[in-house]
Amino acid sequence: QVQLAESGGGSVEAGGSLRLSCVADGYVYPDSCFGWFRHTSGKGRERVANIKAGTATTHYTDSVKGRFTISHDNAKNTLYLQMNSLKPEDTAIYSCALSRRNTYCPALSQYDYNYWGQGTQVTVSS
Repeated sequence: QVQLAESGGGSVEAGGSLRLSCVADGYVYPDSCFGWFRHTSGKGRERVANIKAGTATTHYTDSVKGRFTISHDNAKNTLYLQMNSLKPEDTAIYSCALSRRNTYCPALSQYDYNYWGQGTQVTVSS
């Protein structure tokens, strides 16, 4: 069992930055995939980025490439999402998730993730 807890959300103006953190309380296997998702009432849940815990291989959705960076600190067992050049369309509830399936991380759907954090609100004003 792994518990995930996010922090770092808030309100910023367009062009600003935020860093989200997600502490994993429990053992994370190296072949696990971490993901950051965001949810809005209009678009539903969207995967923003994912990372393989052991290799740190990352993938991003096109709309955040070059602006967001996902990383994982193995020693602290903490997942991060550095968000730069934020846009109003980035406004959403952001959640971290962990999948124990040993596979190519981008191939996972949201339903393949076993553990989820509670979510943190990010609001970007124009």
